[in-house]
Amino acid sequence: MSVDPGADRLVLLGSKGGPALRPGGPWPSSSLLELGGRSIVVDCGLGVTRGLVDAGIGLKALDLIFITHLHSDHVLELGPLIHTAWTAGLAGSVTVFGPPGTADYWQHFCQAMAFDIDIRIVDEGRQDIRRLVSVVEFGEGEVLEERGLKVTALRVDHPPVTDCFALRFEHGRKSAVFSSDTAFFPPLADFAKDADILVHEAMLEEGVERLVARTGNGARLREHLLASHSFAEEAGRIASDAGVKRLVLNHLIPADDAEIGEADWVAAVRKTWAGDLTIARDGLGVGLGTSPILGDESAKT
Repeated sequence: MSVDPGADRLVLLGSKGGPALRPGGPWPSSSLLELGGRSIVVDCGLGVTRGLVDAGIGLKALDLIFITHLHSDHVLELGPLIHTAWTAGLAGSVTVFGPPGTADYWQHFCQAMAFDIDIRIVDEGRQDIRRLVSVVEFGEGEVLEERGLKVTALRVDHPPVTDCFALRFEHGRKSAVFSSDTAFFPPLADFAKDADILVHEAMLEEGVERLVARTGNGARLREHLLASHSFAEEAGRIASDAGVKRLVLNHLIPADDAEIGEADWVAAVRKTWAGDLTIARDGLGVGLGTSPILGDESAKT
């Protein structure tokens, strides 16, 4: 299908949960939300820069970036994304919204890249990247209201990380909610009430057991996953209670198990969610308030 470049849409740039990469597997967490004429990056896991380019986004137009929490699969490529945009001709300002600690990340990235930054300013006549980027650290509540775009945050349950936030983006009558990483968290249903899209993390129990079996720290990893993440059925329960128009299962755990296919995710979530459904895969685009715009066999339209 062709994509209307002016349409409000979500593009899932990286769909797997966790930072590890495996041959042929998907990339970690990052998304593009185009809403109300703004191009918004949500999380910057490894691969976000390539994903944005593949989605047709000119990097020198980079504008708004939101980080839900500081786990590496959500923030590792934040600095490289902005730096690459800078080398591509970024001249306007970029605002990064993130939890406490985001400003330290950016400061230390710039310190690590000081040789390259300073020499490019002199040798290539570039503006100082450090003056182009503003970092706004947020907590629960209103994060941004600007040019019709409203963003609010809800602290979710992702131990041991305390500053982990679901985000709700609204412009006009359109809205999209990102759960971030979270255990089953009933207050999220009120936060996501009537949203066009709820992007919610998801695990499959049988896949988790195989994942921990092949991991050296399997027992400890299992403990973390069960305490800090949601099963697909739980994501479906949140979507049902919220009355959202479409549920997008994302941050899939596991996302690279050859024995698990899309049908397994659908079967699990259909126990609690009967509405429109999308199972994430890298590069998939979904229109807000419409059926998916790049084709999605799992959608109920």
